[in-house]
Amino acid sequence: MDKIKVTYEVMLSLAAEMVWDEALRKQRYQQLYSEIDNALAKGDEVAFRLLTDELKILGK
Repeated sequence: MDKIKVTYEVMLSLAAEMVWDEALRKQRYQQLYSEIDNALAKGDEVAFRLLTDELKILGK
């Protein structure tokens, strides 16, 4: 019985971590899009390229 409980707790912990990671990823996507928009508005090509590169990496 204890082994089942430990297994359940580990699986629950992993599921919670997956939800947390997805929430962080979505937040970073939103932040990147906002920063990319700002870079475009300012005409900052260097920032635009750095941010879009990070967005590409995040999408993998």
